[in-house]
Amino acid sequence: MTISSGEIKRNMTILLDDEVYQILDWQHRQAPKAPPTLTLKVRNILTGNVYEKKLQGNQKLTKAETDNISAQYLYEDDAYYCFMDNVTFEQFNINKNIIGDNIKFINEGDNVELIMFNGNALSLELPPSVILEIGQTDVGLKGDTQSGANKPATTTTGLTIQVPLFINSGDKINVNTSTGEYTGRAD
Repeated sequence: MTISSGEIKRNMTILLDDEVYQILDWQHRQAPKAPPTLTLKVRNILTGNVYEKKLQGNQKLTKAETDNISAQYLYEDDAYYCFMDNVTFEQFNINKNIIGDNIKFINEGDNVELIMFNGNALSLELPPSVILEIGQTDVGLKGDTQSGANKPATTTTGLTIQVPLFINSGDKINVNTSTGEYTGRAD
């Protein structure tokens, strides 16, 4: 299936030069009196290496057929994170480099969507927001009630985030997964 540059999405997989790449970021440029260019930041699925590819802006791209499966995060190993397919109960070990900092948005036992290609897990798709528990934060100082005052906090998953002064250790908060910002208290 071919797609145009206007249909590109983050984490989409494409075929370039007979190899499968995952799109991490892209930029489409149209300079005056020059043909448009498309700059892709991509990860080679087999090697995990990240490249920057420059293409003609009007070039059609071939989308690699991927599957999404619902999986549960089980545990962390030395070099891998282990997930289990919720339907077949098959376990997948995904290299830590592929998941990266996204793991800080997931608690053990949470369900996520894994993006699969030819039976191999490529990456995970995070929901728009997640509920995380504050593991450690300083106590808000009395009298420091300046509008919008924040303090640093660390969640139980290791994510460091700025939270309002009234948030304490043990509180559950909503976090936006695309920006990594506090969005409110969780019920």
